Amino acid sequence: MTDISDLQARITAALDRIGSGLEGLSRPVAAGEAQDDSGEVDRLTAALDEERTANAQLEERVLAIKQKQDHAVAALEAEVERLRALLATEEGAVARLGRVNAELRENNAALRDAIAAGLAEPHLVNKSMMAELEALRAAQGADRAELDAVLGELGALVAEAGARAEGNEEEEVADA
Repeated sequence: MTDISDLQARITAALDRIGSGLEGLSRPVAAGEAQDDSGEVDRLTAALDEERTANAQLEERVLAIKQKQDHAVAALEAEVERLRALLATEEGAVARLGRVNAELRENNAALRDAIAAGLAEPHLVNKSMMAELEALRAAQGADRAELDAVLGELGALVAEAGARAEGNEEEEVADA
C-alpha cells in the first residue's frame, strides 16, 4: 500500500506542476515569449499524457489488488464456515461422549453397590454392558469426527499444493 501512496503523491505533484504551468500560459504573452511558451506547452502536454498513463496503470493495479483481496477474503470466509461446521460436529461428539460416560459411571456405581450388598442383579450387569457399548460407540464417533477433520485439512493442503504446482508449471511453460 505504501507504493500506491507514493505513486499517488507523485501523480498529485505532477498534476500540480502541470496546473501551475497552465496558469503561466494564461497570462498575456509578449512577442518574444510566444516561441518559448509553445515549447513549454508541448513539454507540459507530454508530461500530462505521461501522468495520465501512469494514473491509468495505477488504477489497473489497484483494481487487480482489490480483486485479489476479494478472492482471498472469500476463500477465508469459506474456510471459516468449513471450520465452524467441523467444530459443531466435534462439539456434538464430545457432548455425546460426556453423556454416555456419565451414564456409565452411574451404572457402574449401582453395580458396585449391588455386588457389595451381595445382590447379583442381572439387569444391572446388562445395563452396565449396554452403557459401556454406547460409550465405545461414542468414543468411536468422536475419533471418526477427529479423523474426518484431519482428512479435511490434509485435503485442503493437497489441493493448495496442487494449485501451487500447477501455477509453477504454467510459469515454466510461459518462460520457455
